[in-house]
Amino acid sequence: MRTLRSKVFSPSVRIIILMIITGGVAYPLLVTVIGQEALPYQSNGSQVVLDGKVVGSELIAQDLNSSKFFQPRNSTDSASGVDPDITPEDAYSQIPKISNATGIPPNALKTLVELDIERNKDSNGLLFAPEYVRVLNVNVELVRQYPAEYKGFNLAAGGP
Repeated sequence: MRTLRSKVFSPSVRIIILMIITGGVAYPLLVTVIGQEALPYQSNGSQVVLDGKVVGSELIAQDLNSSKFFQPRNSTDSASGVDPDITPEDAYSQIPKISNATGIPPNALKTLVELDIERNKDSNGLLFAPEYVRVLNVNVELVRQYPAEYKGFNLAAGGP
């Protein structure tokens, strides 16, 4: 009786152990290694760096509690609440508020928005892709181009 059980269950147990090792250990490690080698920027979360510090991710909206920055969509306007992009119209509507808070001319802010829209078109490579503004990228450009207006502001922490 014992040999019959071992003949029946032994192959099943071996298959289960093999599947756990293959599907639970080997495959995830292999995919991680391939991802790190082939697409390191994306595999590490598409991190945005400013002055050697990670200030956020291109994939997740960053809500800054300051009128000096462009703001992401409200969570009621977004399916997930963490969309990193806004429409050009939304970005243009925020320009007067940012200009008043920083003293940066509205035309300069409009140019930054338009440049981001063009960069996004180029990176998508799609002819009919919708236009959008990547909020964090525009905010990082503001800090880079106008350091005096943003002195002492820690973009990574979302405040001073």
